[in-house]
Amino acid sequence: METALYLIPCTMGDTPNNQVLPEYNAEIIRNIRHFIVESRKSAVRFLISVQKDFPVDDCTFTELSEHTDTKADLSSILDPIVKNKESMGVISDAGCPCIGDPGARAVELAQKKGIKVVPLAGPNSMIMALMCSGFNGQNFAFNGYLPVKNNEREGKIKQLENKVYKENQTQLFIEAPYRNDKMLEAVLKVCRPETKLCIAAGLTTKEEFAVTKSVADWKKTKKPEINRIPAIFLLYK
Repeated sequence: METALYLIPCTMGDTPNNQVLPEYNAEIIRNIRHFIVESRKSAVRFLISVQKDFPVDDCTFTELSEHTDTKADLSSILDPIVKNKESMGVISDAGCPCIGDPGARAVELAQKKGIKVVPLAGPNSMIMALMCSGFNGQNFAFNGYLPVKNNEREGKIKQLENKVYKENQTQLFIEAPYRNDKMLEAVLKVCRPETKLCIAAGLTTKEEFAVTKSVADWKKTKKPEINRIPAIFLLYK
């Protein structure tokens, strides 16, 4: 196995590993003992799901999360590779790491140091949502989290809707799961009746929900039960 920084996707929700992850990933993971993780607890749980007797006590886990100081010195975070030529892995809490994820900071440092970065195949909720939306997949933008305050959120949604029509660009965004209902209310309040909204929630899990309707039709429909379920919202024309 080549010494590198491996970007390791994990499952989303309670999805079985063999449903979304290739066996090749498991072969790579079994040979890594140094991990950069969003959460040690969730990373350990994932590693044990890959191999029941995974030697987690022999591993090092460096947490890199949204709570990590943006000015923190990360210069030594890749020392196992730099000093000992030992591979490392980056694990997010769900899906692919480094996309809308703090792990990107480790990859940025690896690129600066000339360290080989290897992305492994796995589920990515944003791409999967785009796939099942029926929207433009050649011109799209992921906007991450929108503002929390109502007036700022509504203004941002309107701005994204305008980009849909001016640039023929699909707009993707997310919200903390417990605020999904408020996000849906805001979209239905400010968007044009003809604008299309896709809601993709709980992808790959038993709660999977992916439906596209016009804003006008969403207003006539019983609202989906997506609160507290990770979801992607997509706008198009």
